[in-house]
Amino acid sequence: MRILVIEDDEKIGSFIRKGLREAGFTVDLSADGQEGLNLFLNNIYDAAVVDIMLPSMDGLTIIETIRGRGKMTPVLILSAKRSVDDRIKGLQQGGDDYLVKPFSFGELLARIQALIRRDSRAVDTHSLAAADLHLDLLSREVTRSGRRIDLPAKEFTLLEYLLRNQGRIVSKTAILENVYDYSFDPQTNVVDVLICRLRNKVDRDFEPKLIHTVRGMGYVLKQD
Repeated sequence: MRILVIEDDEKIGSFIRKGLREAGFTVDLSADGQEGLNLFLNNIYDAAVVDIMLPSMDGLTIIETIRGRGKMTPVLILSAKRSVDDRIKGLQQGGDDYLVKPFSFGELLARIQALIRRDSRAVDTHSLAAADLHLDLLSREVTRSGRRIDLPAKEFTLLEYLLRNQGRIVSKTAILENVYDYSFDPQTNVVDVLICRLRNKVDRDFEPKLIHTVRGMGYVLKQD
């Protein structure tokens, strides 16, 4: 799952990104309001964490803008403003939840998970599948032919990315950007190693094979 965090405090932003990555999320982090809005409008996210006080554009304006464009992504407002009136204003302008600084990461994570569960129930997008392979985004459970497959966070995120792009070739660069959140040396074999590990778990003992290499282009998850 992919989360957008718009927070201009470097320490807080890094703290949230590190924690969410360890929880298995892919995270985009922006410290600028306008940049954050551009990311919001040009990408698909499962949830967003938005600070109110930001350079170039405040958080409430960002939320109003994305709601005006029809984006209903769950948004958790993060703010040092703690009055009831501030919270009411944030929720009335399109926020789905409001968390006051300082906060515990455990509470932040629980609130994000609750927002995603609520949104998933509404639109029924909590699971992905291909043939007899099933991935549950909420329980983070993967099964094939009814057998449970335990995947570490990066393998789970890679499988989710391949399933979301089922039938489309994805390059190593795209995998690096969407699974690892940052750029590696294009010559690194980290993607090949991760693909190999994933294949050993979801393909080796099953038919049909789902993860295919497209020489010179990347990988594709499809049923032949």
